[in-house]
Amino acid sequence: MSLYDIPLRTLDGDPTSLAAHKGKAVLIVNVASKCGLTPQYTGLEQLQKTYADRGFTVLGVPCNQFAGQEPGSAEEIAEFCSASYGVSFPLLEKSEVNGDHRHPLYAELTQFADAEGEAGDVQWNFEKFLTDPQGEVVARFRPRTEPTDTVVVAAIEANLPG
Repeated sequence: MSLYDIPLRTLDGDPTSLAAHKGKAVLIVNVASKCGLTPQYTGLEQLQKTYADRGFTVLGVPCNQFAGQEPGSAEEIAEFCSASYGVSFPLLEKSEVNGDHRHPLYAELTQFADAEGEAGDVQWNFEKFLTDPQGEVVARFRPRTEPTDTVVVAAIEANLPG
């Protein structure tokens, strides 16, 4: 199954899919508003501003599976992201990334191994998956890897279209 074929919903509840970003490099990140790693929103927004006009987007996926750190409604999440971090990148509806109710997107993403060769469950909030412009997963970065870390930036730059 192509990642482009998996039905998704925006934070507002509208249907979408990764096909809406076909031809772009996409950094998919499970996000949370009340996490020690929440300040990573700053780096994610910096990546968005730096590379958006070069065929890149961050795609945030709110998730409440890790210590209840994303308890808000869609409206509360949108307000927090906008007011606290000026988030301009798209957000999807709150989803589970692990377990029996794992979103089909994450069922596919978690098959991809990180740099140490480990695939499987998302470890915590702010785990990052990079897809290339053809929708293939090309890199996985664990939660503590900052969005602006040189390894993440190099992977993004290597996968920008054209």
